[in-house]
Amino acid sequence: MIAIVDYSAGNLTSVGRALEYAGYNYIITSDPKKVMNARRIIFPGVGAAGAAMKNIKSLMLDKALSVAFEMKKPILGICLGSQIVMSESKENNQQCLGIIEGYAKSFSENAGLKIPHMGWNGINIERQHPIFSGLKKDAEFYFVHGFYPLPENRKHIFATTDYGIEFPSVVGSGSLIATQFHIEKSGEAGLKMLSNFCNWKPL
Repeated sequence: MIAIVDYSAGNLTSVGRALEYAGYNYIITSDPKKVMNARRIIFPGVGAAGAAMKNIKSLMLDKALSVAFEMKKPILGICLGSQIVMSESKENNQQCLGIIEGYAKSFSENAGLKIPHMGWNGINIERQHPIFSGLKKDAEFYFVHGFYPLPENRKHIFATTDYGIEFPSVVGSGSLIATQFHIEKSGEAGLKMLSNFCNWKPL
């Protein structure tokens, strides 16, 4: 069973619909035991890092996600989920999950960029990963965000996107892979990546 983590950060229904369309069973849960017992975990989210981390900690989902990562269970972060797997978010200097060393950075630090970054963009694959299997070279994905993950070590960056600056759009470590774009709203390419995740067996 795939667990979609519910920490009151939105877009759960759209993730569920995408899984249903792709033919996979799932539960939406805020129960840390159910998260730890799931075979795969999807960690989506929209909104602010501070409110998200407050909810995650109050529900003890931070510990559940850390244990699941240590157990090498496949975890997919989406949008805000790709930012709060970092050590810190520059949004109010919020301490985050720390699965990947680094921080979430604001586009506001780059003059002239329209915020939020919204719309369809391609990705530049820097490191191969099973989640990219079978994607077309011109595949585009749907973004809506004002922050982005910035790992300290470039080995954790799997793809980047150009938006006035080049920023990491797919990051990962071990059994965790996370997309800054909304994989569940990215049409055929997003569904392909979602299916790839659902069949991925981390080493």
